[in-house]
Amino acid sequence: MNTKPQLEDLRLFCVVVRNRSFAETARELGVSKAVVSKRISLLEAAVEERLFHRTTRNVSLTAQGEIVQQWAQRILEDVDLMGEAISREKAAPSGLLRICSSTGFGRSRLAPALSALARQYPQLEIQLELFDRPVDLVDEGFDLAIRLTRVPPELLVAKPLMSIDYVLCASPKYIKSQPISVPSDLASLNCLSYGLQGLSNEWVFQKGKAKEVVKVSGNVVVNSSEIVRDLILEGTGVGLVARYAVSKELSSGKLHELLPAWKPAGSFTQTAYAVWKQQTHLPQKTRVFIDFLHSRLAQSGMSKANSA
Repeated sequence: MNTKPQLEDLRLFCVVVRNRSFAETARELGVSKAVVSKRISLLEAAVEERLFHRTTRNVSLTAQGEIVQQWAQRILEDVDLMGEAISREKAAPSGLLRICSSTGFGRSRLAPALSALARQYPQLEIQLELFDRPVDLVDEGFDLAIRLTRVPPELLVAKPLMSIDYVLCASPKYIKSQPISVPSDLASLNCLSYGLQGLSNEWVFQKGKAKEVVKVSGNVVVNSSEIVRDLILEGTGVGLVARYAVSKELSSGKLHELLPAWKPAGSFTQTAYAVWKQQTHLPQKTRVFIDFLHSRLAQSGMSKANSA
């Protein structure tokens, strides 16, 4: 093939196929019959095949012409869809966007972002639902989910938004009665954490190259970081929770950070991901939300995740 078929020649070719006539096509397009004939000849030269059987009354497709017709229709349909998609992108995002997240992250991080997003895109309808359980995006009809995990689901598309920093903390009253200087001290304390792993667990801490694994136990395990925070505030025990869940209490002094030189590791090294089902074209409303949220978290100085 010496040259590639031109898009406009494919369009003209499809009109000829529909009209089964060069002359009728020329009248429809407002050009001369010679122009139609020349453009078809150029297309035939490009594909190196004869596309029409010509008679004095009409034209009909050759076997090779039928193949070109099938592909030409697909190509032109895709081009038209591309044009429609571009037109939609120029318009302001609109429509219903259903999002789900965990309760603690949704309240502390998503709610402020959604308020700003709603002001910027008033035609966008945002529905945020908070769950402390796994959610099936397809079965439950969500456009997007925010998940805190070490590894995003394989069958979903994921974009990292921010790393989740975990902090060991307790109330001043609890610390006074239970001094903590090294991670191993936690073995004898009432340790509270977010999750449903059971009443026994291992907490891993790192300080430089040093690593320490502590077998801990606690008498309460819940699947809400907010309830863990409330239990710590009441002096129930020591908590290992996401910093966003206790940031205000740490700043006000209602809670104290413990062992700041030791960084929680292992299962506590997580990232907040925006995840969505695989699709050929990501709707503008979804893409706008993902980009806005990623930028919002980055501007707050809390995004440590790399851009996808």
